[in-house]
Amino acid sequence: MEQFFIENREVIFKLVIAVVLGMLIGAERLLVHKEAGMKTHSLVALGSAVFIVISEMIAKQYSGVESFDPSRIASQVIVGIGFLGAGSIMLQGNRLLGLTTAGGLWVTAGIGMAAGFGLFNLAFITTILVLLIFIFMNFFEKPIRKISDENFNEEDRKV
Repeated sequence: MEQFFIENREVIFKLVIAVVLGMLIGAERLLVHKEAGMKTHSLVALGSAVFIVISEMIAKQYSGVESFDPSRIASQVIVGIGFLGAGSIMLQGNRLLGLTTAGGLWVTAGIGMAAGFGLFNLAFITTILVLLIFIFMNFFEKPIRKISDENFNEEDRKV
């Protein structure tokens, strides 16, 4: 297991940085009562990083093969899954629902592409990070939402 982390430390670092930066942006969005919070932003950042890492790895893997451009196929997957994700977002009253699901679908497409190209370590690492986002991000989001709700309610009383 240690060897796995040593061999993949650069990929792990890139993906973790993407998740952390997405979390920071999502935390700010929570504080101002926006629907797309930490999980959604983390997933979008992670998905983007996965697609870029896939592109880098594919470019190296197929550098000598003429007339083969796997990035064209990959780009169509990205567009198609974006369309599917958009369909999972619903507006109910003044609330948007399904953003995290859409982000999850999008990053899962990246995982599938990584696996399809034989980039199994990338797919595995990304899957673990997505599960961490879905499972553990609630521990961070709940206190932030509580603080934000308290501040929001205080502002309403002043008006």
